[in-house]
Amino acid sequence: MLKYISNKGGVEPVDFETAILDGFAADGGLYVPQTLPAISAEQLEKWKNLTYLELAFEILSLFIDRSIISAAELKQLLTTAYAPFEKREIIPLHPLKSRKNTYIMELFHGPTISFKDIGLAFLVNLVNFFLQRKDQHLTLIVATTGDTGPATAYFSAGKSNLDAWVLYPKEMITQEQERQMTSLQHANIHPFAVSNCPEGGDDLDAVISKLYANQNFKEKLQLSSVNSINWGRVMMQTVHYFYAYFQVVDQIGEKINLSVPSGGFGNLCAGALAREMGLPIKNLLAANNQNSCLERIFSTGKFSKEALINTQSSAIDILIPFNFWRYLYFKVGGDTQRIKAWMDEFSASGTLQFDPQVFASYSQGFLANSVTDEQTLALIKEIYTGEGYLLDPHAAVGLSASDTLREQLGTEKLVVLATAHPAKFPETIRRALNGAELPLAATHHSIESAKKYSQKVHLCEYQVLEPALIHAMQSNWELTKGQ
Repeated sequence: MLKYISNKGGVEPVDFETAILDGFAADGGLYVPQTLPAISAEQLEKWKNLTYLELAFEILSLFIDRSIISAAELKQLLTTAYAPFEKREIIPLHPLKSRKNTYIMELFHGPTISFKDIGLAFLVNLVNFFLQRKDQHLTLIVATTGDTGPATAYFSAGKSNLDAWVLYPKEMITQEQERQMTSLQHANIHPFAVSNCPEGGDDLDAVISKLYANQNFKEKLQLSSVNSINWGRVMMQTVHYFYAYFQVVDQIGEKINLSVPSGGFGNLCAGALAREMGLPIKNLLAANNQNSCLERIFSTGKFSKEALINTQSSAIDILIPFNFWRYLYFKVGGDTQRIKAWMDEFSASGTLQFDPQVFASYSQGFLANSVTDEQTLALIKEIYTGEGYLLDPHAAVGLSASDTLREQLGTEKLVVLATAHPAKFPETIRRALNGAELPLAATHHSIESAKKYSQKVHLCEYQVLEPALIHAMQSNWELTKGQ
């Protein structure tokens, strides 16, 4: 049976179910499979004509032992998870007219119109499946910079085995994103709007880490998470890299490039692991906004935390790309002692310089570029004016970065990941297009509906977030569980 271990090496190996329900490993590390499956060219050839759901079944089956989830159960979980998606193909690809062999992969056709739906549709249903089987309850807690929260809330809503607490920096996400969480009236959904977070979502992550370290509280409320610290998110996101590959190549073995708008490195980690498994990817481009955390890592070997810059691509306004530690585990031969030492050094000092050998190992096949707001807005306008296609600001970051590095990328086909629908960012779209009138492509029926509903939300200042959260969560637990 495939086992899962902490990349810090401080806990015994666990099975898939335990890794998913725990979220974080007990030593503060991230769960990783002890080995990654190796996928041959022959296997890729067999998969090339599969639908998205068929492909997901094949790839997930490599990570999930049949004694934990049967083939029939996995197929049903996938069918249920992706039933609410608007497009039959789940993830359509749009070829650009203005750039040869360049495709936009639309990851935003789920119910909350962001790529987080891709991972969370499956993961939340999977967690609930395990809980129902064990007759247990979990308290999910996630921090969001705009997309994880709405998706977590949507897929958790009404599930009696789950409570979901979604924390967001009040001034740093759009009203549209906020209403996707606060307009849900389900008793098990608890949006938490936190004001005055100097470092945005990273501040919220720090408080969540403290709650995890509070062992009595963690055990009483059965805390877990479905953000990208959870292996299930990264595992599920590997699928769309394989799917994109099959959609654009002329023959198996041909290499492609992918540009990924990136902050926390969760989505990009999935792409990196897909390549480690055998997917023929030439370059993965880490497309940063001006919060250049990944550009520093992949251009200079420096892992450092700088002051937050609020940008037009707010979902990737992230300072600490936590999933990089998960990827690094595989690039240093599973050396958990080194991973732990590096994580501890960074935690203590806020900065870390990797030695040349380690830098060369993890940066091979990676490019990185930081994109300004001016570049982002200009590209949205250029593509809309020139070919009538509307990019969200994050896809614009991805395309702009690939334009800058086009020579280094080479002539291979390029897939740019579009991680959210433009309707989530109307003010940015107005600013880009120099007009008060939003085009139809910048609207979505779910966003318009949410504007008509009342909001339910906890309001809190960051300075008192930890005690306020403990009070609210414990009170809710006692009132609803009678304990």
